Amino acid sequence: MKVAIFGRSFPENFNEIIYRLFEKLNKYSVEIYVFEPFFDFIKDNLFILPKITDTYSDRDELQSKGIDVIFSIGGDGTFLECVAFMERINIPIVGINSGRLGFLAYISKDNLDLALEMIVKKKFSIEERSMIMVETENNAFGQFNCGLNEIIVQKKDTSSMINVEVFVDDEYMTNYWADGLIIATPTGSTAYSLSAGGPIVVPEAKNFVITPIAPHNLTVRPIILPDEVEIRLTIHGRSDEFLAALDARNVFLKNGMDLVIKKADYSLKMVRLPHINYFSTLRSKLMWGMDRRNS
Repeated sequence: MKVAIFGRSFPENFNEIIYRLFEKLNKYSVEIYVFEPFFDFIKDNLFILPKITDTYSDRDELQSKGIDVIFSIGGDGTFLECVAFMERINIPIVGINSGRLGFLAYISKDNLDLALEMIVKKKFSIEERSMIMVETENNAFGQFNCGLNEIIVQKKDTSSMINVEVFVDDEYMTNYWADGLIIATPTGSTAYSLSAGGPIVVPEAKNFVITPIAPHNLTVRPIILPDEVEIRLTIHGRSDEFLAALDARNVFLKNGMDLVIKKADYSLKMVRLPHINYFSTLRSKLMWGMDRRNS
């Protein structure tokens, strides 16, 4: 089996997990390819030289290796970086969580050994996650204009609210006066949208969730749309620019610019282990049922 490892850094209390990761993969005679900057970080901070097959520094090198699975080491932010790094490379991804909360990086240090055994023995399934695509004038997000979680438009600074005009399949829907607007995939429903009051949507649902950020009108609530629609936004405000964020990538755009949002023409492949399902992740991360009054 061939695996790739992607990451940026990790806290000192995660050192033992990194040792175990390489130890277990070596035990199963796995070919290991590590993102070069991450490998340099490991060498500088762990004072060890893990046994690996090779490093890679860009997506072309990664694609040429014939990788079976790529591990993202970090939190959900690192997971999203890994998605953007791979662009449209069709490698299943699995996240090992080095932080506290992780819906995407759901493998913790407590279940690492079992998870690795399942993966190297190929006792896992592949879950398809829909992606969101954003088109703008001058292609503001570059050649990879897709995201796993959401597209966010919001005011640039502490200035007054922005006005977001929304059209669905060229039909006028409404104007949002708010600090911003989130359009999330089902995967992104447990990210910023959730903290702004949006609903949790299971990954298999074929929907977009539109969630306003601090709307001026309190009767404005999140809305769920089918993901085959095309959504167009036009943003106005007192500032000359507004902020647009596609997952972790931010750009400033000029007022009056249109954003066209639709489902991407490909999906992300995620590794799903038999002993960890979506609802168990929700229970763990959101501490459902942990109230002592319910026991």
